[in-house]
Amino acid sequence: MSASTPPDDGTQALTQLGRASAQPASPEEATLERVPAPYRDRRYLVRFTAPEFTSLCPVTGQPDFAHLVIDYVPDQWIVESKSLKLFLTSFRNHGAFHEACSVQIATTLVDLLSPVWLRIGAYWYPRGGMPIDVFWQTGAPPADVWIPAQDVPGYRGRG
Repeated sequence: MSASTPPDDGTQALTQLGRASAQPASPEEATLERVPAPYRDRRYLVRFTAPEFTSLCPVTGQPDFAHLVIDYVPDQWIVESKSLKLFLTSFRNHGAFHEACSVQIATTLVDLLSPVWLRIGAYWYPRGGMPIDVFWQTGAPPADVWIPAQDVPGYRGRG
């Protein structure tokens, strides 16, 4: 390696960050990417919040909206955020029930990252007068990491 060549930090293999990227038509077509975690010897929490997540009802085709909060404690890998954004927006034309979308997002991240711990809080806005919130996690949270509350207010309805 010459003095002008930067060390490989894992970003050379990325295909979307810093490039024009087309919106994937479906979650199956999306490419989630990862880079090496910067502090593999330390425990810390990473949080992604997507307050405008959308998907489609698989029966009616009507849009469903959710506020997602994804928390994870990395091990060897972190998710590259642009690829995560493109993955999440690929659900816009995807028909699936709330539970399926929520757990699919979480398990796809677990399969990619093999994190120490991951949870998703999917706070779905009501359609038909009933919100459906979906929560999933890989197991007990690690005791040595500060994990703040997700602090997404529950649906209060009118009044």
